[in-house]
Amino acid sequence: MTRIMTPTTTDLDQAARAPINEAWSEEAKIHALREMLRIRRFEQQALKFYNQGKMGGFLHLYIGQESVAVGAASLMNGHDEIITAYRDHGHALAVGMSMEECMAELFGKATGCSKGKGGSMHFFAPDKHYWGGHGIVAGQVPLGLGLAFALKYRAIPGCALCFLGDGAINQGVFAESLNLAALCELPIVFLIENNGYSMGTSLERSSSMATCLAERAAGFNMDWDVVDGSHLYALRAKLHDAMEKARSASRPSLLEMTTYRYYGHSIADANHKKYRTPEEIEAYKKNHDPISSWQEQLMQEGILSQALLESLDEAAKLEAAGSVDFAEASPWPEPSTLFRDVYAEVDQGSEAGRLGRHFFSDLNAA
Repeated sequence: MTRIMTPTTTDLDQAARAPINEAWSEEAKIHALREMLRIRRFEQQALKFYNQGKMGGFLHLYIGQESVAVGAASLMNGHDEIITAYRDHGHALAVGMSMEECMAELFGKATGCSKGKGGSMHFFAPDKHYWGGHGIVAGQVPLGLGLAFALKYRAIPGCALCFLGDGAINQGVFAESLNLAALCELPIVFLIENNGYSMGTSLERSSSMATCLAERAAGFNMDWDVVDGSHLYALRAKLHDAMEKARSASRPSLLEMTTYRYYGHSIADANHKKYRTPEEIEAYKKNHDPISSWQEQLMQEGILSQALLESLDEAAKLEAAGSVDFAEASPWPEPSTLFRDVYAEVDQGSEAGRLGRHFFSDLNAA
């Protein structure tokens, strides 16, 4: 069984009193709830129509992990960059991508964010500082490192947020990236979304560790911590500190967010109730659901009413249903566009693009 943090009331009270949370407006707190509800309703619609055969490829749902993406997005300053793995729908919506462009991408339509060519694992929105989902396990980690290098090189006052799953930390490139981040003092925060299972293998069976995954950063002289990923106050307090260290002092950090996924690794994971028990799943839903936790918190603070909650949820349901209508009504990509958006040089009609000299221009010139 995956180990889930259970912070004490004192821990949560201290997190709530962190300056970054005390400065968080009531409107912004409601917005965070709205975004988590939107992600969940979007994912439920995606599941429904995937099961109807309307989508191809894989579908990795973010249900149960919504607070991590929303909490991180709430701390971005306009200069920060974000990159993640293949479970990327929640991050995309949290940074401001529309449900319509995201759902259309799942349907493989030309109106999708990647023009129907990327599907579930390849949402992109560089205009929103979002550099995508990536289908190769840990493939995004060195790319996140590159984003951090660019920020430092250009003296941009931001940091890179690089999300990865607990299974990705056993890839060699993860260790290489930690080493380079520390060695070059790059402004990056690596965020492990530890949902307990690398595909169908529990954390205990896949990773050797003393106390936690984040402790591996100690070997690279890097700051690290573990945080309850289901509670926004706790998450924001620790992540804010790490992001500020990156921005102001170019100090990298590794944070482990304990979280959980309700469904399988992907919808193709038919055994997700065999390598973990239904009781385990229900226990998480009952005691650690991020949306329920945040609803209760806001009600205790007198910010949220039952009527407002129902209104927010209904709006999220309607938006998600509308995104499906948009996707179904959208055109398929034209066959003539098959080779576009592969190399920028080709699309721009440059000399290198016309002659195929993408990587070896100096050699060809010689």
